[in-house]
Amino acid sequence: MPNGEFAARKLLRQRKRQRLLKKSQKRRMFKLKEKYDSMGTVPRAKGLVLQKFIVEQKQPHSGQIKCVRVQLVKNNKIVGAFVPGDGSINFIDEHDEVTIEGLGGSQRGQMGCIPGMKYKVAEVNGADMDLVRRSIIEKPKR
Repeated sequence: MPNGEFAARKLLRQRKRQRLLKKSQKRRMFKLKEKYDSMGTVPRAKGLVLQKFIVEQKQPHSGQIKCVRVQLVKNNKIVGAFVPGDGSINFIDEHDEVTIEGLGGSQRGQMGCIPGMKYKVAEVNGADMDLVRRSIIEKPKR
């Protein structure tokens, strides 16, 4: 640790170099989230459903996960989104407008045994997915 009358410059330079070792600082400094995340910096995004499909769970678990392929309105990128809840996939049709949000894995990554899915469906045609599934409200027609 340098000390003395002219040590401040060296201390500042060391601190700046050490800062890049932190992942969060590096992501912020080089704007990696805006570059590589299809949703950009926003927490939710709207898109149109292109197709419904099923994904097998990862190794220790067995089962089928219902998912949809969504084309985002803001930048036309195509992403996969997980449909949470039992029987929720029946309320989503092709060409419906859905709102997707992050699934909750670290650094917007996948979560648990769901392979490759970073997003989940929150709303369908402007109605909350959970309320539609529990028959509290009806899904609006487009």
